[in-house]
Amino acid sequence: MNHVPTEVCPLAGPSIRPLPRPKEGPVPIVVGVDAHKNTHTAVAVDAATGVEVDQIVVAARTKGHQRLVRWARRLDADRTFAVEDCRHVSGRLERDLIKLGERTRRVPPKLMAGARKAARTRGKSDPIDALAVARAALREPGLPEARLEGPERDLQMLVDYREKLVWRRTEDQSLLRWRVHDLDPDIEIPKGALDRKVQLDHLRERLLSMPPSVSIEICLDTLERIVTATAKVNELQRRIEALVRQLAPSMLALPGCGALTAAKIVGETAGVDRFSSEAKFAMHAGIAPLPVWSGDRTRFRLNRSGNRQLNTAIHRIAVTQIRMHQPAQQFMKRKLSEGKTKTEALRSLKRHIARKVFDTMTKDTIKTPTGLQPAAA
Repeated sequence: MNHVPTEVCPLAGPSIRPLPRPKEGPVPIVVGVDAHKNTHTAVAVDAATGVEVDQIVVAARTKGHQRLVRWARRLDADRTFAVEDCRHVSGRLERDLIKLGERTRRVPPKLMAGARKAARTRGKSDPIDALAVARAALREPGLPEARLEGPERDLQMLVDYREKLVWRRTEDQSLLRWRVHDLDPDIEIPKGALDRKVQLDHLRERLLSMPPSVSIEICLDTLERIVTATAKVNELQRRIEALVRQLAPSMLALPGCGALTAAKIVGETAGVDRFSSEAKFAMHAGIAPLPVWSGDRTRFRLNRSGNRQLNTAIHRIAVTQIRMHQPAQQFMKRKLSEGKTKTEALRSLKRHIARKVFDTMTKDTIKTPTGLQPAAA
């Protein structure tokens, strides 16, 4: 290995300076990191053999991340960090590594788990998991490279926050329906009525006209939570729609792709330029069918890995197109006439849509300037 003397790349203190990014291609070592809330365990392996070189445990703070980089740079001048994609516990580590000029790749937990099961080392520990992360990255050289957060991350957080608010509102709506039915079975609440302010105001008046009780008090309190959540959900949707029009205007022109679906795809993709081809994007979304044949029979099966949120968004587009988009309907008829089942034809349609989505986002990335900020509420 090409060892680097410590004095060549001193990293003392908070003013640590980034080194130039390594060249593309194979690297001498891969550093797998098993991230946790308070500590990160890293294991360096030889890229050629997969043999462990060294390991370290650092604090899950910026100083600990600097110590991790110093340790890795002493091992070899050319290296790649592979971090298990744990979102909330690995995000700060990724940002610090990227700022210091380190090549960083995200390893899905499913890949790490598979590498651990295939290893000869028995048991489970942080070093074993970190070693599995590194070996998974070696086995899958096409993993997308991590990058600093941008407007796509803001969009993803807005979409996630809105979905959680909708989920909590749905719980409150279910509770309110049963409470009202218990008070007066003759009060009919139409489907979807509790999403509309006019219907909520009318229900409030009905409740206030009844004799006071604890049940009435709970109903009114639940109703106010629904009103507040509905206002916030609508506000978030306006912000999301405005941001999607800035980041991916062409996505809205795709049949069956509304603003919320486009926002989900853009946010979960986290930069389409991370993928060198549409095939890698499809694999990341869990849409590329997996070959499972042996002998003379050629067969593919459903891909259950990948980003399931991204997969769900593209599935939503496919189902909508089958209902109202003539080219998609003709596509399904052609696949069915070829002897495919309805499920297999749907998988083929989703693969076709994934290709269209990738091309559309790539064009939008070229046209749209960087550094956009979220739209004001």
